[in-house]
Amino acid sequence: MEELKLVTEWDKTFEQSDKVDHSKVTFVNRYGITLAADLYVPKDADGKLPAIAVSGPFGAVD
Repeated sequence: MEELKLVTEWDKTFEQSDKVDHSKVTFVNRYGITLAADLYVPKDADGKLPAIAVSGPFGAVD
């Protein structure tokens, strides 16, 4: 797995909400490529939750 250097400070154009916990995560896709993502979880979350994954075109970024 490739090691990615992720920033720890808030790096979004929108304000950080106090209703969710935010973290950066990495995972390896089925092709062995390490990807990074932003994970948002409601502060009062407990147990399994539904999720939505949003992604741009795979080849859009160098």
